[in-house]
Amino acid sequence: MTTFKNPIIPGFYPDPSICRVGDDYFLVTSSFEYFPGIPIFHSKDLVNWRQIGHVLDRPSQLDLDSTPNSKGIYAATIRYHNGIFYVITTFVESQTGARRNFFVTAEKPDGPWSEPYWLMDCPGIDSSLFFDEDGKVYVTANRRPPGGQLYPKHMEIWLQELDLDTKQLTGDKYSLWDGALKNIHAQEAPHIYKVDGMYYLIIAEGGTGFTHSITVARSKSITGPYEGAKTNPILTHRHLGREYPITNVGHGDIVDTVNGEWWMVCLGTRPYGGAYRNLGRETFLVSLKWEEGWPVINPGKGIVETEGKKPNLPEKKWPSLPACDHFDTSELGMHWNFIRTPRGDFWSLKERPGYLRLRLKPVTLTENANPAFVGLRQRDINFAARTKMEFSPKHEFEVAGLILLQNADFQYRVERVQSELRLIKREAGKEEAIAIRPYEQKEIYFKVEASGQSYNFYIASKAEQWEILKENVDGRILSSDFAGGFTGAYLGLYASSNGHESSNFADFDYFEYINLE
Repeated sequence: MTTFKNPIIPGFYPDPSICRVGDDYFLVTSSFEYFPGIPIFHSKDLVNWRQIGHVLDRPSQLDLDSTPNSKGIYAATIRYHNGIFYVITTFVESQTGARRNFFVTAEKPDGPWSEPYWLMDCPGIDSSLFFDEDGKVYVTANRRPPGGQLYPKHMEIWLQELDLDTKQLTGDKYSLWDGALKNIHAQEAPHIYKVDGMYYLIIAEGGTGFTHSITVARSKSITGPYEGAKTNPILTHRHLGREYPITNVGHGDIVDTVNGEWWMVCLGTRPYGGAYRNLGRETFLVSLKWEEGWPVINPGKGIVETEGKKPNLPEKKWPSLPACDHFDTSELGMHWNFIRTPRGDFWSLKERPGYLRLRLKPVTLTENANPAFVGLRQRDINFAARTKMEFSPKHEFEVAGLILLQNADFQYRVERVQSELRLIKREAGKEEAIAIRPYEQKEIYFKVEASGQSYNFYIASKAEQWEILKENVDGRILSSDFAGGFTGAYLGLYASSNGHESSNFADFDYFEYINLE
């Protein structure tokens, strides 16, 4: 094969950042309120990626208690210098709370990573690192212009030196650039590169929605002044219309290969069933060439394609993720996440080998807290997922089952309660039981199949003897276009005692996820 298909990492993996070490490539993405934080991937050919861990995998590194939906860990940047990996990122406390930047280090990309080094007087989001040839290190991020915002969401990019000994910023702050096109808002995601003696500053503009774009400026000096390219924006899909198969393209990071090629990773979305993106913002790959001292994205086309010419690198495929997790290992796979930092001993793969045990917690899936939930990202437009659960509710407030989750206020739950099964639709914080079925048996099989935005729910008391619970359920409420926020949809297993103390638990025998495309 001489071509590859986008996205290179499907599902909710936004804001990609990339670095090369020899002939190895490493990539990180945002994780928001999910734990562990900042998934990290490895590739040899820029097309085939395998997850090798998380950067923030210990509660001591990442306290997400009470973090609202779509807050938490924003865009991370990964860099490598003198035998050490660095990841810098922003922790967003709330809608109006602090934006706190920090970095961590590791000798190996799969960790262990250090405890956070919190940076004082480091405003804004999307912080990035640049290691210059003279040994100096710089942090860059965005902030409100010191002279005030001239229009809504007007931001500028700033730069300051970082002292690696004290792990703090030092010297003066420099205002570098407030974007290529005036009145294009949300200047963010800055990355600095040095190519052929010139400093290049690439940023995102226009917000992470339909008007998202990438622009570039350059300077002979790291501190400026920076000249914007007359070809800006160098990448956007806003001119292609809202029905184009890839939209919201922006937030890029670039890398050169061992063969001298240049490539950009960026985020994009795949709308389906209308302007809805249940998969969230995903990671895409696009070629880059230099012409007269400026980067040109995908020359001759200028867009991110669903299929493009492969990088000139030997193909290296990795074992694919098993379709079915039988929970027969001692630790959860890297593709599983919790909502916020896990608190309490609420899950186990050891108490009943071959099963995931979830202990009921008083916390529910509608709170800004840590429920008894284990989930993974929806990665495909058409998919099927199923599980087998063993659960005997002892009280009317005890519940366990399968959830399709966008956030605390938009979700579908197929749950077992006393004497019945029910399918709950939660939209804008209001709940409705859209299907109810009497049920007494301890064992229950759940299945959901999605064909675009049409979701079908099934149940069974014995393996493969499926009965329809509800067909043609509207999946659009699982899109951030409907629900708000920045995350993609999750599928998960959960258990709750709805505000009451309980010693009960639910056991899940397996979880299977299959791409139906």
